[in-house]
Amino acid sequence: MGTNLQQAEGGFVASAKLREALQQVLVDFIGLSLVGKQAHWNVVGPNFRDLHLNLDEVVDIAREGSDDFAERMRALHVAPDGRPKEVVAHSSLPEFAAGEISTHDGIRLMVQTIEATVATMRRVHDDVDAEDPTTADTLHEYITKLEQQAWFLSAELRTPSGI
Repeated sequence: MGTNLQQAEGGFVASAKLREALQQVLVDFIGLSLVGKQAHWNVVGPNFRDLHLNLDEVVDIAREGSDDFAERMRALHVAPDGRPKEVVAHSSLPEFAAGEISTHDGIRLMVQTIEATVATMRRVHDDVDAEDPTTADTLHEYITKLEQQAWFLSAELRTPSGI
């Protein structure tokens, strides 16, 4: 949904396609922060403490990202919609387990959730970049941050090559 211009500001106004892309990114970031806390509260097992702390890093990035994208939307005269029903209805993130979960399963599920969030940003990237390269720069920033977190998490499950 666009916002009414009140003659107090001008500038670039997002198209419907850009609004939809940014709304999708927003709901996935909100979903990622919720899933990250779900995992944070419920993981148990080997390397619990490190994973517990790493999950808060993911949540911090997701919360910062949701705020950055929502505020960018406002700057482009778009009303962001972060209501729970919108997140549930439009998130592209996979379902996360309820209750306690092993650290290894938690890592796998969190990596899938991070990768789904990144996939949304990569999917909308070219259209966003064509219309608004400034917003595409923000996508780049968060793709970098989240791919690094996916690597940090997934490294817990790897064994060194050659072993």
